Formats: sequence, structure tokens, C-alpha cells
Amino acid sequence: MNLLNVLLPAIILISLAIIFSAILAVLSEKLAVKENEKIKEIQSLLSGANCGACGYAGCKSFAEALVSGKADINTCNATSIENKKKIAEILNITSFSTNETIAVVACNGGNNTENKFDYQGFTDCKSAALVSGGYKACAYGCLGGGTCANVCNSDAASINCQNIGEINRSLCVKCGLCVNACPKRIIKFIPASAKVYVKCSNHNKGAAVKNICSKGCIACGLCAKICPENAVTLIDNLPEIDYTKCVGCGLCAQKCPTEVITQL
Repeated sequence: MNLLNVLLPAIILISLAIIFSAILAVLSEKLAVKENEKIKEIQSLLSGANCGACGYAGCKSFAEALVSGKADINTCNATSIENKKKIAEILNITSFSTNETIAVVACNGGNNTENKFDYQGFTDCKSAALVSGGYKACAYGCLGGGTCANVCNSDAASINCQNIGEINRSLCVKCGLCVNACPKRIIKFIPASAKVYVKCSNHNKGAAVKNICSKGCIACGLCAKICPENAVTLIDNLPEIDYTKCVGCGLCAQKCPTEVITQL
């Protein structure tokens, strides 16, 4: 058998492979879609939490959406105001929120609240809420099942000894995952500069609240009456604080009979 006849097909195939590889390499370089430099720059300025709270898979996807005009920088709570300003300059955005926020749990119930039945099931809040709105007599109260803790990627959310959710400010990246996950919608963002907040979400009248929770707001209005800055208003049986007026004197917290207004 002629050795050349055996090697020739192999030589031809190897040669063709080398030629096609070279062609593909050239074409891939010529036809490659170059990533927008703005995307890389913006991604480097985002928090890097990759939490998905903005509605996108991660910070890179969010950066791409920002550059294409499909996303709003205000939906990212985890990124610092300083970096948001830099992103706004890159994208020529003239208006965006410059308010730093923190997450708080607006409930003072937990073990202080009566149960309306003995719940036997998954401890997750979302599961518990499916059964008659939850086992707590307070329809607005924390169920203590830890849904907030389960979704928190920074270990900032937990359930305390009173079976109430709480947020560790030093660990919280303000992504908002817990805010969106809470079935009772009692985790809220307030200004980072806030000195006090209302630790209750029950809008029922005082007598009704008192019957089911020893630490709920009784709508007495004392906080609004004693506030020297008129920063507290009783709306729908629950105090609301105007943080543009509040000076953090703490009088409302000191005088609150059920310790609903809490100092930070």
C-alpha cells in the first residue's frame, strides 16, 4: 500500500481544518459585537449585589438596561448615591432620587399579638398567609416565618426573640428583596437620616387593636399633639412622620404608651 495514499487524505483534512479555523478566527473578530464601554463602566459603579430586586438578573443585565434606556436608576436601592450621581452623568440623566434609605419592619406585634388559630404548616410567611390571611389576630402583623430572612442575600434580615422580623442596618444593602417578599407588606423604606419610625401597620381603631395586641398603636394621637415641629400626623388611625420636618428630638417615642414609635 502506497504510504502517500494513506497520508494524503489526512493531510488534506488537517489543512482544511487549519484554513477554516483561521477563517473563523478572522470572521469572529470582524463580526464580533463589541460591548458598549458604558455598560462596563456603569456595571463597575453598581453595588455588585446581583440581588435582582431591580427586576433584572444581575448588575450586568441592569447596566445593559440602563444604557438602552429600559431601566430606571432609582430602582436600584443598593447602589450608593455617590455612584448613582456618576451613573447619571454617564447617561446624561438630569433627575433622579438622591435620598438614601433604610429598610425597617413596621410591626411591634409578634409574641405580643394574639393568635386566632393554631397554625400547623410551613413556617414560611407566604405559606402561612394563604390560610385565612395568617394565624395572627392582627391582619397587618408580622407572621414571623422568616420569608424576609430567606430572600436576604446579605444576612441582614432575621426573626428576633419576639418572633418579629428585624433588619440589621450594618449588613443591609437596601436591595429591597425583603420589602417585595413580605406578604404583609410591613417592611418599608424610610430615609436613612430618620431618627424614629412607626413600628406598627394596623389601621384599626385603638380599642380593636388593644384587644389583640399589647404593643400595637391605639391611635391616641399623643405623638402628634406633643411634636414641636408638627412632623407627626394621625392618618387612618396610624401616625405618619414627615421626615422633612422631623428633627429627631425623640419626644414622640418617649411618650408613646405602647412603644410603637421607635428610636433608631
